[in-house]
Amino acid sequence: MTPTDPASTVLFLALLLVTFGYGVTCWFWPFKACRTCHGTGKRRAPFGRALRLCPPCDGTGLRLRPGRRVINAARRIHRANHHRN
Repeated sequence: MTPTDPASTVLFLALLLVTFGYGVTCWFWPFKACRTCHGTGKRRAPFGRALRLCPPCDGTGLRLRPGRRVINAARRIHRANHHRN
């Protein structure tokens, strides 16, 4: 495949569109439902019927998206370098 191959161009544009769409999603909706507790914030105890707070989300039912973690880290680095001057 050459870089001017139409199939590789379409694949590159599709990848660019998906990446941009995920970035927009992370910007506007930084949280998603916790997969462990399905967004309820509660988990059943291993033995018995007691309910406990979900450890991964600390009982909120929400987790920060991985893409938003990257955005936050980039902003933190930018702020640290910008204010250093």
